[in-house]
Amino acid sequence: MTAETDNTIYINPIISGLEEAFNVQLNCKIERTGLGLMENNQALYPVSGIIGISGKGVGTVVLSMSESVAIKVASTMLMDPDIAEINDEVMDAVGEITNIVCGGAKAKLAQFHLSMSLPNVLCGTNCRLHFPQNSHPIYIPFKCIWGTLALQVGFTFPSNNGKHQ
Repeated sequence: MTAETDNTIYINPIISGLEEAFNVQLNCKIERTGLGLMENNQALYPVSGIIGISGKGVGTVVLSMSESVAIKVASTMLMDPDIAEINDEVMDAVGEITNIVCGGAKAKLAQFHLSMSLPNVLCGTNCRLHFPQNSHPIYIPFKCIWGTLALQVGFTFPSNNGKHQ
């Protein structure tokens, strides 16, 4: 398997997990607007949920969103229309939706025996992300009625004598 093939095997379930989470948990349809290689390791938007993944592949999954999307995620999940700014509830909701996205992907990737870290959430502009060494992170932007968001994903595949495990 090539690295590109390996990445597709991992990334497609994460994309599906994001689409399902927004559709089922938030009743919000998202639309993919592109795909690209990350030129730097900065979060694309000011609020980002981050999960590390290990197993037969090692990676970092980042769900980065605009403030408007993060606030709407929290207000929808918590059924609280009065949430109007980034606060602890919003940060918790972003962590939870990131966990739901990666959990859905993990179920579809059971053959890789993946483990996930607990989600961390960053808030602020110009946040630098860490991806595994030798990974080639990509970003997949989306839009919805609430604003913009993106997946930022980087995987590497530890080898055993040059062969994928």
